[in-house]
Amino acid sequence: MKADSHPHQRQRLKALRSYAILDTDFETDFDEIVELASEICATPISVINLIDAERQWFKAEVGLGARETPLETSFCAHAILRDEFTEIEDTALDARMADNPLCAGDTGLRFYAGALLKTPEGLPLGTLCVLDHRPRRLSSHQKNALRVLARQVMVQLELRKELEASRMFRLEVDHRVKNSLQSLSSLLRIQMRDLREPESIAAIASMKSRVDAISTMHELLYKTERSNHIDLSQYLASICEQLSALAPPRVTIIPKLVSIDVSSDQAVAVGTLVNELVLNAFKHAFTPGKAGLVSVSLEETGQGIVRVTISDNGRGLGLMTMAGSTGLGMKIARLAAAELGTEITFSSNDPGLRASFEFLPERL
Repeated sequence: MKADSHPHQRQRLKALRSYAILDTDFETDFDEIVELASEICATPISVINLIDAERQWFKAEVGLGARETPLETSFCAHAILRDEFTEIEDTALDARMADNPLCAGDTGLRFYAGALLKTPEGLPLGTLCVLDHRPRRLSSHQKNALRVLARQVMVQLELRKELEASRMFRLEVDHRVKNSLQSLSSLLRIQMRDLREPESIAAIASMKSRVDAISTMHELLYKTERSNHIDLSQYLASICEQLSALAPPRVTIIPKLVSIDVSSDQAVAVGTLVNELVLNAFKHAFTPGKAGLVSVSLEETGQGIVRVTISDNGRGLGLMTMAGSTGLGMKIARLAAAELGTEITFSSNDPGLRASFEFLPERL
């Protein structure tokens, strides 16, 4: 006998879809719950069963070997119409199962017990159920354990839902911040067109470079699936590409980067340091019209320490000029270094100069 629709079917289905769980892959957190339910209740079959409009779909199962079946043969479609717990000790004696082909024959299902999976509003999504090929009865301990495990299923579903909502909110924030920063960058670019004094142009270009670096970070965060970590090599590659547009004639920036995941806060600090150090090398390291190179390297040393090095082959003035500077660029660089818990080290590159800093990345 096919079960009647739930009296609040429309609201129930809307709630089910809000969890975005249907047709997802198997997950260990849910698989372990059905394995434990089967072991506690000593049944060959255990299922996390979600009742959709025209089917029952299994998020996790033991002993069934299927992902979904029609509602016409569903035990759980009957169970969601009842109280918190349903137990059918012998399906052969239950009128609702009289014409159910799953209960027929020597290998048919003869026992069912299911604890409801209910939303905080009390709407049933399905059940955590156990089944057997012989009639039986669960002990009070087994029934209580099944109820507890059903609540744990809902805890997992609620957590997934909250994480997805948080992810979508973060993506929206990153998208809006990125757009706002891009608008600011465009305004700065327009302002540069109206300037004639080289010092003013350089100041606005430096400000635009800082804005573009932060905008790039938010763009990478928007594209990534991780909540607050990005690949630092991708971020620095984008910054180097932006900085190359500001390089003096015949001066080339060369990134040498390895893939390292860091937190978004650390990425901003590293990007700020690289931005300021490279801009300073552009400004002071090279004789006008002479070819030169600025290298930006990212590597992981022993014990997980990350090292970033900016070096030039110029006349030995660029980075060393910055080392003793009290200007805005160096103040920004020192603040970024403090954020990373590090200091900038300056040394000879022969020819040119080298600046480096190290930090311990915050892992996922």
